Amino acid sequence: MGKKSLGWIILIIFLGALLGSALGEIIAYLIPNGVVQQFFLTSAQAHFGPATLNIVILTLTFGFSFKLNVIGIIGIMIAAYLLKWVN
Repeated sequence: MGKKSLGWIILIIFLGALLGSALGEIIAYLIPNGVVQQFFLTSAQAHFGPATLNIVILTLTFGFSFKLNVIGIIGIMIAAYLLKWVN
């Protein structure tokens, strides 16, 4: 197995988080209301923004938001495990 670049590792872990979080949201809406649904809907959020950079001819607005649920964390762990098998 060759050495993997940092960009490749970040991409695989990001995709694991994305697919896991999406799967968690789908599962949470398919099961009935209760403790199990709340477990799947519980998430941590981090956000930055909006920040505005205003120069004379151009105005840029930046923002970032990240939401991760329980299944998303499991998705990250599965992606990290599979990363060692991907060339």
